[in-house]
Amino acid sequence: MRTASLAICLLLSACGNGTDAPVQAQRISLEDARAKVAEPLSSPDTKGATWKVTANGQAIDFGRAGAEPWLTLACDVSEAPATITLIRHAPTRPGLKALFPVLGNGMISRFEVDATLHEGEWRWEGTLPATDPMLEVFTGPRELQATLPGAGSLMIEGSRIPGEFVEWCRAGGRVLRAEEAEASEKAEAPQTTPST
Repeated sequence: MRTASLAICLLLSACGNGTDAPVQAQRISLEDARAKVAEPLSSPDTKGATWKVTANGQAIDFGRAGAEPWLTLACDVSEAPATITLIRHAPTRPGLKALFPVLGNGMISRFEVDATLHEGEWRWEGTLPATDPMLEVFTGPRELQATLPGAGSLMIEGSRIPGEFVEWCRAGGRVLRAEEAEASEKAEAPQTTPST
């Protein structure tokens, strides 16, 4: 038994002769080793913010006048069926995905959004058919709460604009086109003056 113990001790001492040991150890700070995690954004103060139709008439923005929007609903009527893209204007990084819950009008909808690069801005986007029942959350007149993890909650006052926009998009923009066509026909119709 003693002979076996001596043999093991000799083998262990031979392994630790130091020929393969590093010449100098390296010290690394734990702070430097940790990945830098972005601080969560606080919920913006949405007092005074409203929905407004964009210049091209194909989207509505929620935000304050003269400032960048916090949320956009954009309609693409060239698709069949038409699609609506939800855009949460909050910083993100490539490859990230999230669930974007919107509460209001008696329901909760959870939209899948991805980090998307658009004109140099990394933002959150999710596209779905305009007929998707989850969009019903926007069709009522009550207030909404839209929460994105790490980007806070948007408190959105009740408005009929999102509902009208969703219905317009679902109709493929036909309501607007009909109004434009009617206005055009009136403009082109020959003007007759009543005889005296």
